[in-house]
Amino acid sequence: MKAALSPMLVRLADERATGVLVRDHGVLYLADGQVVHAESPAAPGIDVLLTAGGRLPRAGWEEAVEQAGARNEVGRFLIDSGRLAGGELEICHLGALFDAAFFALAPGSGPTRFRYGVSHWIGPVRSVSAAAVTREASRRRALLAAIWPYPDVDSAPVVPRAPTAGRGLTRRQQGVLDLADGVRTPEDIARALGRPAFHTLIDVRRLAARGLVETPAAPAASPAPRPPPWAVKDYAAPDTALLRRLRDALEETL
Repeated sequence: MKAALSPMLVRLADERATGVLVRDHGVLYLADGQVVHAESPAAPGIDVLLTAGGRLPRAGWEEAVEQAGARNEVGRFLIDSGRLAGGELEICHLGALFDAAFFALAPGSGPTRFRYGVSHWIGPVRSVSAAAVTREASRRRALLAAIWPYPDVDSAPVVPRAPTAGRGLTRRQQGVLDLADGVRTPEDIARALGRPAFHTLIDVRRLAARGLVETPAAPAASPAPRPPPWAVKDYAAPDTALLRRLRDALEETL
């Protein structure tokens, strides 16, 4: 396990602690040192993955929370009421857990706190070792960097920058591109599609690597005073759009 991501998580796992680990970008729920749930503002929760994805009506989810949330048995209620099969809930829950944990374990300078004895209202579904969660977070971070090593596209609104006809996009990539309007961030797109945020980041970075999306240009600043004729002028910033087109042209000729 890479302790640098969260030394406290390593210690709590060794102690077999139960409670919630609170970090800058999200929280991890532990039971006997195992990670049993995770949440992050940057990742759609399990409710969004189930309802926006069309698997569960919103009213069915709200009823489960109302009927079993106070007992921390929402997951069990969904299964017992026949709304979801056990394996189906487990797969969706693990997807939400790893998705939120990726953001919760992001490097940050804020304090890390742990509240003992706190449990989540979803209740027992499937636990994962802290080591596995940390390894997966590190693997995902490395994968993103290998696809496109410029993380500004992860949090800023993205816009299309080139026609996509004939570019061989997957259906998932096309769905992301259709919502890249210069207003929605990848997080917004993930919620709208009912997909994990990390999967959306993968698509966004792949689209960026192919020159199909970019972050909007910064608003133009007010004109600066003209320098005197003897002043040394700054060199212009490189034209990144031109560089991308040159790269694509070179790749096509190789």
